[in-house]
Amino acid sequence: MFYGWWVLTACFIMGFYVAAAVFWGFTIFFEPLVAEFNWSYTEVSFAASLRGLEMGILAPLVGFLADRFSLRMLLTIGVGCVGLGLLILSQTSDLLTFYASMAFLAFGAGGCTTVVHMSLMANWFKRRLGLAMGIMGSGFGASGAVIYFITQAVDTYGWRMTLIGLGLGCWLICLPLCLVVRDRPEDMGMYPDGIAPDETPEGGRVPAPQVQEPEPAPISAIPEEAYSFTDSCFSRSFIALFLAEVIRSLVISAVGLHVMPYLSTVGMDRATASLVASGLPLVSIVGRFGFGYLGDKLDKRLMMALALLMVCGGLLVYYYVKDFNLAVLFLLLFAPGMGGGMVLRASILRSCFRRAHFGRLLGLVMAAAAVGGITGPPLAGWWYDNFGEYQPLWLIFSAIAMLSAVLIRFIRPVSADD
Repeated sequence: MFYGWWVLTACFIMGFYVAAAVFWGFTIFFEPLVAEFNWSYTEVSFAASLRGLEMGILAPLVGFLADRFSLRMLLTIGVGCVGLGLLILSQTSDLLTFYASMAFLAFGAGGCTTVVHMSLMANWFKRRLGLAMGIMGSGFGASGAVIYFITQAVDTYGWRMTLIGLGLGCWLICLPLCLVVRDRPEDMGMYPDGIAPDETPEGGRVPAPQVQEPEPAPISAIPEEAYSFTDSCFSRSFIALFLAEVIRSLVISAVGLHVMPYLSTVGMDRATASLVASGLPLVSIVGRFGFGYLGDKLDKRLMMALALLMVCGGLLVYYYVKDFNLAVLFLLLFAPGMGGGMVLRASILRSCFRRAHFGRLLGLVMAAAAVGGITGPPLAGWWYDNFGEYQPLWLIFSAIAMLSAVLIRFIRPVSADD
């Protein structure tokens, strides 16, 4: 089997664990922290913003390092920091410690998740990059399978003991996986996809015209070598993608963090709310695989716009959620759109711009995501603290999600005019 699939498997499992412990799982700890320390929703939400701020600072740096240094080394350092950060978080006794531990967690997560994983996929795959990104990103989505069980652990053993278990588990499971990773296929005498330029996918022979797999047509209208990193940063296409990512992340981070608190305010019990929280990343797998596959076959820009429109429609349903039935409809719209946007942003980057710039450009896109992540959670917390309900905010978010879909139309073939 092509070794790139082993690298992909390791990234999948690491993404699964970190997403469950740090990202999607944080909503589980929201209400216990408010109850124990009597903090406001804004104060607890601000911790997620500190995590986003740290990732915003770190993502461009990680992207820079990913283009120049060992990706396996970055993964190992990141995993070690995530485990330690979870242990520090378990000892929280005041707001300052809480904020510091969340920032440290972000430091670790920034080094062992999205930027590094996507850089690895861009190195190991080309023809099947969309599929590889979809599978890799599905590790984040599959983490929803354990959200319910983490909730039960918190309710049974307490949030501190649960965090200690998660921290130790991170070291035991993820550190050995770092040994599986190799940075580039060339380091092992291979080619991306395991296919030499003059070979078929089966290997060895010059391809017959009737069986040769055509390479997906790139969005870029000029050779990728002709575009510098600076040109790429200031192109109309990249600016549109950057702004769309700010909006997309703002909406998703707010919904993801506040899903259990919001459902509690509309009368849903904690166990049922945890199932909805589990469903967000789980159902997003459909979008990660589906849009990743369709992005290889169809116009990536059209698929990205469709994903954002599904987020918009999901938020309209979210406004009316009162029971589990409507929550299911919300999940079927919002979650696939959310997952699709996560994988398509990288596919668009890989198609539009040079492979040599991928890590740095992805770092900038992740910085855009951090801007949204910094803004969304405390905005939702502030809204609830001041107005006592979430619903009107979901309508506002639906409108700006529509705006992000409009921005995608400005991502067009690169030309000298850009």
